[in-house]
Amino acid sequence: MKRFSLSVITLAFLASCTSTPEGFTINGELTGEIANGTSVFLKTTDSVKRALIEVDTASVENGVFSFTGKADGPQLHYLFIDGVRGNAPVILENGSISFKAQKDSLSFAEITGTPQNDFFMEYIGESRTLAEMSRSMNEEFRKANAPGVKDTAIIQSLQEEYKELQEKAKNFELDFLKNHPDALISTLILDKVVSSKLLTYKEIEELFNSLSPQMQETRPGKRVKKYLEDGKATAEGSVAPDFSGPDPNGGTIALQEVKGKATLIDFWAAWCKPCRIENPNIVAVYEKYKDKGLQVIGVSLDKTKEDWINAIEMDGLLWNHVSNLQYFQDPIAQLYKIDAIPAAFLLDENGVIVAKNLRGAELEAKVAELLN
Repeated sequence: MKRFSLSVITLAFLASCTSTPEGFTINGELTGEIANGTSVFLKTTDSVKRALIEVDTASVENGVFSFTGKADGPQLHYLFIDGVRGNAPVILENGSISFKAQKDSLSFAEITGTPQNDFFMEYIGESRTLAEMSRSMNEEFRKANAPGVKDTAIIQSLQEEYKELQEKAKNFELDFLKNHPDALISTLILDKVVSSKLLTYKEIEELFNSLSPQMQETRPGKRVKKYLEDGKATAEGSVAPDFSGPDPNGGTIALQEVKGKATLIDFWAAWCKPCRIENPNIVAVYEKYKDKGLQVIGVSLDKTKEDWINAIEMDGLLWNHVSNLQYFQDPIAQLYKIDAIPAAFLLDENGVIVAKNLRGAELEAKVAELLN
C-alpha cells in the first residue's frame, strides 16, 4: 500500500513538471484486410467555404500509420482511407493521439491520448447510448404492435418512455455544452445551434460566455463570436437601427417617421410562400390594434416592382412598405442581418426591439401586452 501511494505521488510530480507538448503525433492502428502502402488522408474544412481540404498523407504499413506536426490550437479533422468508405473525425491538438479502428467501421474508431479527444469520445459515447435506446424502443414497439399481438399496455408504456427519451435527446447537446466549457465539441455544438437558429441571441450569448477563453478563440468559437458581434445591433433589448427606403409610389419612407406605440418591421417577399401564408395573421393583428398605436412597415426582398405591388394588393397589406428590389442584397436586409424570410422585429414605443420572429397568436399576445 505504501509503495502504491509513493508511485502515485511520483507520477503526479512528474506530470506537474511536464511542459505543454510542442507538437502532435497521431499513432494509427487499423484492423481488417488492408494492403501495405494504402494511403491515409488527414483533412479538415476550409475556414471560408467549409469544404474539405487535404492537410497531410501517410501510408499504412503492417496495419499502422502515423502523422506528426504542430497544431496552433484544437481543430476538428477527418481521417480518410483510400478505397474505404466513410471517415473518422479526430480532434487535432498537440500531444500523442492514439487512433484505433476497424477499416470497415471508421465511425466507431477509438481515439484517446489528449484532453479534447477524451471529451469527444465522451460525447460520442453518450450519443451512441441515446441512439441505441431509441433503436431498442423502436424494436420493442414493432413487436408489441405486430399483427396478432397488439399489446396496448406495452405500446402505451413505450410511447411514454419514448417521449422522455426525445426530451433527453433534445437537451443532451446543450447539457454537454454547459458541463464542458473547455471542450472543442462544445463550441461545435454552439456553432451548429447558431446555424439552426434554435436559440435566441441572448441564450447563445450566455452559452458563449460560459465557454473557456481558449474555446472562444477556436475557429468555431470565432464564428459564434462574429455572429454575436454582427447581431448585437438587432438583438432583443437594442434600439432598432433606423433606415429609409423607396415606397411603391416613388417616395421615401423612414422608420423614424412611421413608428408607433408598437411597430412591426416585417421582412417578406411576393415569392416567399411562408410569408404569404403568414400575411393574413399580420393583417388581422393590424386591423385589431392599429387604432391603439400599432404600426407595420413591410420591407420586401422582391426583385421586381410589379411582383411587389401585386402581392401587396392581393394580400391586403394596408400599411407602409419599402423595398430596394435587391433580393437579399437589399441594404435594409443587410443592416438587419437577414438571411432568411419571413423575419420580423417588434419594437416598443421607444424603438427598442422587444421580440423577433413572432407569428400568429404569439404576435398578437405580445402586441396586446405592449398596447394594453
